[in-house]
Amino acid sequence: MNPASLGAMPKPQDKTEPDAEPADAEPLDRRSRKRLATRRAISLAADRLFFERGFENVTVDEIAAAADVGRMTVFNHFPRKEDMFFDRDTEARETLWQALRQRDADVSPIETLRLLAHRLVREQTPYLQFSAASRGFIETVENSETLKARARAIRDEIGGELAVALAESVGQRPDDPKVRLAAAMLLAGWSVAFIEAHNAFRQSRDTGRAKAVFLDLVDQASRGVTAALAGTDYA
Repeated sequence: MNPASLGAMPKPQDKTEPDAEPADAEPLDRRSRKRLATRRAISLAADRLFFERGFENVTVDEIAAAADVGRMTVFNHFPRKEDMFFDRDTEARETLWQALRQRDADVSPIETLRLLAHRLVREQTPYLQFSAASRGFIETVENSETLKARARAIRDEIGGELAVALAESVGQRPDDPKVRLAAAMLLAGWSVAFIEAHNAFRQSRDTGRAKAVFLDLVDQASRGVTAALAGTDYA
């Protein structure tokens, strides 16, 4: 499986600047701000080393030294080395689930996720960008068996969680076969769109074209899933 898929949720991160706090986030106390700053410093140091030398060629001790923290501090923030690389995974998942939880009752879950894709691209969200920086992220994954394995695991986790979120959004049971079908088809569609968008950028170096490819394929996939699930609450 190509690791550059929604399932892996590879997040091409331009983390040269710290992530801003969400506008609606609760103010953080001094201790929380310090912890967040330490986590960001570790992530920045790890990314720099991973991109320069390859994931497999960097040790946790080297990351700790680059971030000017202790080895145990690194593990307090990131239980696994690969978690430092896929550190936007939780954020990306929450974005999907929040869209379904807050959807307009007149808009189907499938359409809600299609509209979300367009909004995320329009807002230039970090994990849906197609650029030279994101190519470095993808290439780092492709050159690491460890990262590819973690990408596959993330894909499987998202598939299960998406089925639950879809079911909850319409008041159905998560073991409904139709919701598992919807989740699998949506995940496959977004994955293909993500892969092809990165391929388009690699060939053209045109970010606008890559975004258009991504959204066109998401739209086509959404129409296909809607047709397959016609007559159900998901469509």
